[in-house]
Amino acid sequence: MYFDKYYLFLVVPTIFISLWAQFKVKSTFRKYSKVKTAKPLMGSDVARIVLESAGIVDVDIEPINGTLTDHFDPRKKILRLSEPVHSADSVAAAGVAAHESGHAVQQKVKYGPLVLRSTLVPAANIGSTAGPYLALFGLMLNNPTILKIGIAFYCLAVLFYLVTLPVEFNASRRAIYYLKKADILTSEELVMAKKVLFAAAMTYVASALTSLASLLRLILLSRSMRGSKK
Repeated sequence: MYFDKYYLFLVVPTIFISLWAQFKVKSTFRKYSKVKTAKPLMGSDVARIVLESAGIVDVDIEPINGTLTDHFDPRKKILRLSEPVHSADSVAAAGVAAHESGHAVQQKVKYGPLVLRSTLVPAANIGSTAGPYLALFGLMLNNPTILKIGIAFYCLAVLFYLVTLPVEFNASRRAIYYLKKADILTSEELVMAKKVLFAAAMTYVASALTSLASLLRLILLSRSMRGSKK
C-alpha cells in the first residue's frame, strides 16, 4: 500500500487549521450577533452609510439566504447580505456589512490586488479543477510531464488564494475606518467588530495555507518521481 507522507505531514495539518478557522468564525459571529449596537442600525443601514461615506451611490443592497454568505458582486454592483446581517442590528452584522462594503470601495478606487484577483478568476477556476486531476494522472501514469503540467495549472489557483489575503485584510481595515469615521459603532463595539473580522480573515489564511501545502506536496512528489528514475 502506498503511503503519502507528504499529504500526511503537509496537507493534513492545514486541514485541521481550516476546520478550526471555520469553527472560530462561526462561534465569534454567533457570539457578537447577540450584542446589539448602541445605535439601532441594521446591517443594510450600515452598508448604505459606508457606501455613501465613500461616495458610492450605484451599488444595490440585497438580502440573501444563509449565514455568512455575504459578498459583493462587482460585475452587477450588488452587495448581498445574509439574513443574520441584512436585517440585524448587532455588532457582528455591522462588522460584516462594513467589510463587504469595503470591497465596493476597493472597486471604486481600483485597488490593485482586487483588480488582479478579478483577472485571475477564470484561470484560477481552471487551475483548481484541472490542476489536481492532471497531477493525479501524472502520478498514476508515472509521467512527470503530465504531473508538471498539473502543478503549473494548480499554481494559478494558489496565486488566487494568496492575492485574496491582502484583498480581505484591506477590506476589513476599510470597514473599521468607516465604522469609526461615520460614528456607527462605539469604541467598545469597534473592538468586538475587529474580533469578528479577524476571525473571518483567518479562514482565508487557512485556505491559503492549505493550497500552499498541497502545491508543495505536488512539487515534492514530482522530485521524488524524478529521483526514482535516475
